[in-house]
Order: sequence, then C-alpha cells, then structure tokens
Amino acid sequence: MPKMKTNSGAKKRFALTGTGKIKRKHAYKSHILTKKTKKQKRRLTHFSILSKPNENSVKEMLGMK
Repeated sequence: MPKMKTNSGAKKRFALTGTGKIKRKHAYKSHILTKKTKKQKRRLTHFSILSKPNENSVKEMLGMK
C-alpha cells in the first residue's frame, strides 16, 4: 500500500500543540492594513485554536487519520 501524502498547503498553515490541538493563524493580516485599526491588527497577530468541526478535515490533510 502506498504512503499517505500530506497536503502541502495544510502543513504550512497549521501546527500541533503539545496537547494535540491544532493551531492556526488569523486571516486578514497580510495586506490592506492601513484601513484596519491598531486594535484589530493586534488581535489578528495571535494564534488561535482550530474549531472542533474543522479539526477532522485538517487532521486528514495532515495525514493524522
């Protein structure tokens, strides 16, 4: 049986925490930043944990299932 391939885009965008949860970056932080407030940009800087409904599909892309 052939090896399972991971999704290249997913492995660049997601990271695992020590407890097995999946970290992700916030969207809307790459360009057109002049319109956004300092507060909004600061909040988008931090990582967040992936929501439960999306967790299974991302784990599959990362080759964990």
